[in-house]
Amino acid sequence: MLKPVHSSRRELLGWAAGATVAAAVPAASAAVPVESRESAQFPFYTARGTHRELGREHGQQAARQIRAHIELMCAQQKMSRDQLRRRAAQFQPAFDRYCPHLVDEMRGLGEGAGVAFEEALACNIRRELHYAPQAGCTAFAIKPEGAAHHEMLAGQNSDMGSEVIPLAYVLRLQPQNKPEVLTYTFGGMLAYHGFNSAGVAKFENALGGGPPARFGIPHYPVERMMYECRNLEEVFSLLRKMPLEYNVNFLMCDGEGNIADIESTTEGPQILRDHGAGYLVHTNHFLSKPYATPENFKRSLPDSFPRLERIHSLVQSRYGSITVADLEQFLSDHSGYPTSICRHDKSMSTVASMVAEPRRGVMRIALGNPCRHRYVIYTM
Repeated sequence: MLKPVHSSRRELLGWAAGATVAAAVPAASAAVPVESRESAQFPFYTARGTHRELGREHGQQAARQIRAHIELMCAQQKMSRDQLRRRAAQFQPAFDRYCPHLVDEMRGLGEGAGVAFEEALACNIRRELHYAPQAGCTAFAIKPEGAAHHEMLAGQNSDMGSEVIPLAYVLRLQPQNKPEVLTYTFGGMLAYHGFNSAGVAKFENALGGGPPARFGIPHYPVERMMYECRNLEEVFSLLRKMPLEYNVNFLMCDGEGNIADIESTTEGPQILRDHGAGYLVHTNHFLSKPYATPENFKRSLPDSFPRLERIHSLVQSRYGSITVADLEQFLSDHSGYPTSICRHDKSMSTVASMVAEPRRGVMRIALGNPCRHRYVIYTM
């Protein structure tokens, strides 16, 4: 189980044998003073109304990013848009069964962006269309007693190919009779990292190994439905019903003061608790007993193990008095450079860094590496 100091951290680090990371950060890559960091920011869009209206307004504002996402998927797989549409259409029965209201929203998304419905659908399938960019990520959730101002704190660094940066934006959704949502997302995806007005926050990590993929529901629409929940118990119930296509980790908190890590697999979710530690952290390897195995560790990113060790030690070092500024500094950390928490690897880098205060409706987001870019405040 995940604890402040993992009971088998030494063993986990042993499975990272062969990892090659620099002991020190080159001078050119060191973090620059906050006042000197660049002031770039993601676009901010707002949509409200019925699901069809939400999709239409989202699509109108993010048309450029949606079309670019479609073109990127086609280019990555060397397929035509007609081929993309045919592949995406194979998933529609699963969407119709498990999230028909979001199918209506995707129809609105296509209308607003001026693309085919199947292309809007493809933006919310992505990996299952054999477009599977490598992803890393380091995430955390901290209970109020661990924070200087007694607030729930959660967030992550999102690590993947830098080609997604021009596709990304922050989206505020105001659906009828459901919680509002503030999410960092890109290219027509209905939701990604963020939280809702009930205080349910969700951040995530890719996982190495585990149960094999199967034909099922992609996790992007499931993530959006998680934002329709009002506490973690509702999230657990939702995930137990969903036949996920592949494995993914969700690090979450809610407005009732609960935190949990959910290693969601094609065989069902494994729920990890803090057991009194007051915080949880996660990187890119399994921690739950059924799947924390040598075989799965060998299929995980080697740097996942030292990154987990590092984020543990950083959170512990300030636990009880952690501030937002501390977390921004933790996410700018270069221990293990270039495959550090603030990742500068050529094939995969930090494309967005997020610190959320869900109860206040605030999320701070840095565009790209937080060591070089200022955090910008987005509010619900």
